Amino acid sequence: MTLSYKELEIVMLARRSLIRTLGWRGISTASEGRRPLRVLGLETSCDDTAAAVVTSDGSILAETNVHQHEVHEKHGGIVPLLAADRHLQKIPLVVRETLEKAEMRMEDIDAVAVTRGPGLPASLVVGLAAGKTLAAVHAKPLIGVHHMEAHALMARMGAEQKVRFPYLCLLISGGHTLSLVVHDVNHHSLIGQTRDESVGVAFDRVAREMGLPWIDAQVGGGAGAALEQIARDGNAARFPMPMPMNQSNTARDPGFSFSGIMSHVARMREQRAFDHTCHQDQADLAAAFQQTAVTHLQKKTALALAHAANVLNTRVTALVVSGGVASNQAVRQSLNTLARRNHLPLICPPPRLCTDNGVMIAWVGIERLRRGMLDPYDIDFIQRWPLDQLKPYAPGESST
Repeated sequence: MTLSYKELEIVMLARRSLIRTLGWRGISTASEGRRPLRVLGLETSCDDTAAAVVTSDGSILAETNVHQHEVHEKHGGIVPLLAADRHLQKIPLVVRETLEKAEMRMEDIDAVAVTRGPGLPASLVVGLAAGKTLAAVHAKPLIGVHHMEAHALMARMGAEQKVRFPYLCLLISGGHTLSLVVHDVNHHSLIGQTRDESVGVAFDRVAREMGLPWIDAQVGGGAGAALEQIARDGNAARFPMPMPMNQSNTARDPGFSFSGIMSHVARMREQRAFDHTCHQDQADLAAAFQQTAVTHLQKKTALALAHAANVLNTRVTALVVSGGVASNQAVRQSLNTLARRNHLPLICPPPRLCTDNGVMIAWVGIERLRRGMLDPYDIDFIQRWPLDQLKPYAPGESST
């Protein structure tokens, strides 16, 4: 990957700042037989600076997550270099705070896991530089994590016997909307993905068209959460919406599309079909949009379940829903209905672990460390990284 001068400067500053904050410390190893494994996870793929220490029995010893809503709200979306600058400021303190909460030093950590991609390059490079520096200085194994695999495996934390492979996973976030069968760590079969925008982007942009202020919350938040909140007061029937991919040539396609309903709302605002300063208009439009988006997700997930059974010849054990939009209660209720119809459990991480966080990165570190899936200290970030490019792991090969 070729970095700009600004991005290279960010890498060097991140490394120097991290070493100054944490100090140079001795190296020690831990015996897995005496206690559960302990992994430090770092996440900086977008606008959350997060770290966590997680154990192989599923315990969260500590976690820290610093959001940037106040930085980006006035710009109407994430500004990559502003996000990277804030990561650069926060990552050393976030790591130190997490270790202090866990009452640990780096000597007590068994491995360092860090998001490698996909994501914003300038953001990824800050976290990756921090993770590589920590692992190399303290002679700890390094594990590069695929951000979306982390969402897909999050539901297994501390529940490996309950959430058994293979299962169908619906990943719904601001960066991705896709369905896949999770056969194992590093082994996934992609079924459907968005043709255009993600469902998370759709929620955020429609919220902006409606003039909704972001919710500033350390557990979820932003424009999409504001839309969900106001939709509770709305009448969805007042503003009929076109159902995406409902024509004869797309109705059986398990993919997704959200650009049409986004454009529909934009046209409504241009035509002044609603008053964006009126609470009831906002609530009714939010309810109509959310109902349409949720119905679309349910229909396409039903097709994904059929595809898994009839095309992949795979009997899935559960329907797992993860990613930031999985914290939306209307989405959960709709997909729970679908899961029950198919005699499957619906499994979702707690809402606070559906959005980007260090816990999910640390947990994938545990899953990979158990299998010996480690990476060299010179790994680079991967901006665009389709999840199905991960291949079943063979010992002796690079894990990613």
